[in-house]
Amino acid sequence: MPNIVVLIKQVPDTWSERKLTDGDYTLDRGAADAVLDEINERSVEEALQIKERDGGEVIVLTVGPERAGEAVRKALSMGADRAVHVQDEAIRGSDAIQTAWVIAKALGTIEGVSLVIAGNESTDGRVGAVPAIVAEYLGLPQLTSVRKLTIEGDSVTAVRETDEAVYTLKAALPAIVSVTEKINEPRFPSFKGIMAAKKKPVEVLSLADLGVEADEVGVANAGSQVQSVTAKPAKTAGEKVVDEDGSGGPQVAQYLIAQKII
Repeated sequence: MPNIVVLIKQVPDTWSERKLTDGDYTLDRGAADAVLDEINERSVEEALQIKERDGGEVIVLTVGPERAGEAVRKALSMGADRAVHVQDEAIRGSDAIQTAWVIAKALGTIEGVSLVIAGNESTDGRVGAVPAIVAEYLGLPQLTSVRKLTIEGDSVTAVRETDEAVYTLKAALPAIVSVTEKINEPRFPSFKGIMAAKKKPVEVLSLADLGVEADEVGVANAGSQVQSVTAKPAKTAGEKVVDEDGSGGPQVAQYLIAQKII
């Protein structure tokens, strides 16, 4: 099996406080604890399982600031062989289309790519379209929302689950696959894996290395812009019903009727 590339992303921890930057309203990534997105851990795990069965090499690819190197090391400690980190200040605030363009160009620098695995959507952007856009840029088949993946020879078979139905899809390699949380349970990095990750190669690339112009990416050139934001209102106290004379039930019923719940 030739090379498998896993697209990974560092995201703000779901449980940390998150906020937007003043001015352009992009996510303030420095204000929150950062982690490797959980869906990406499953993506890496799937690639490692394929490698353990069929051989080959697992390369992780990320686009992000220097801090995203922490997520790269996490993936390497799980067992990935090497990494490519696209790092350029001009990328900040890029939308899904711009990000996918950078990823597509970065994939072009990696030889022998047979399969690209990504999560179905990140927990910060929730766009869920980047893998499909990358596939369009590269002219590759795309299999999305995959809960089971099988590689046989020069083809990939996937079980795709949507709200409407479950499908079985098949495509020739090379292909791009996005997986859901049902694909597997990711392994925990071992101490040996953590130590080994420190010596694994990480290639850092700039936009110039990829042949991407600065005016093709970034918040100023994005297809959409946020003009204003409103802070989420603080939670208010709920309505309390005190049942002292047996009237609690009817009061609750009247409240539910007023809210058009019943």
